[in-house]
Amino acid sequence: MSEESENLRFTGTVDHWAVKCADLSASVEEYKRLGFTVETVYEDWAMMRDGRGFGIALLPPDSKHPPHIGLKVETMAELEAAAKKENRPIKPHRDGTSSFYTKGIDGNIVELIYYPANL
Repeated sequence: MSEESENLRFTGTVDHWAVKCADLSASVEEYKRLGFTVETVYEDWAMMRDGRGFGIALLPPDSKHPPHIGLKVETMAELEAAAKKENRPIKPHRDGTSSFYTKGIDGNIVELIYYPANL
């Protein structure tokens, strides 16, 4: 194992960007006008995807989710290894994914997320 790979906290592919919004319903409609489609809508967040699969997670004022960048891993084993290295608990979500949040760079938050094959 190289010194560079030993220093890596984790790796992943950019999956989504989670941003605050003032009005969830209005924001969903505006992102539709930008070519995004609705993947999921709950009372406290919505996931929109563009034609290439990039996501925008919309977080209304009462959302329990923080603004963040989401990085996707390919296997649950990758997620588990990263969570162990970061000393963070993995949380299963109502949409079938599993993830954890951790400190990013300059105070930004990173979510590392795993999507099971059946999603």
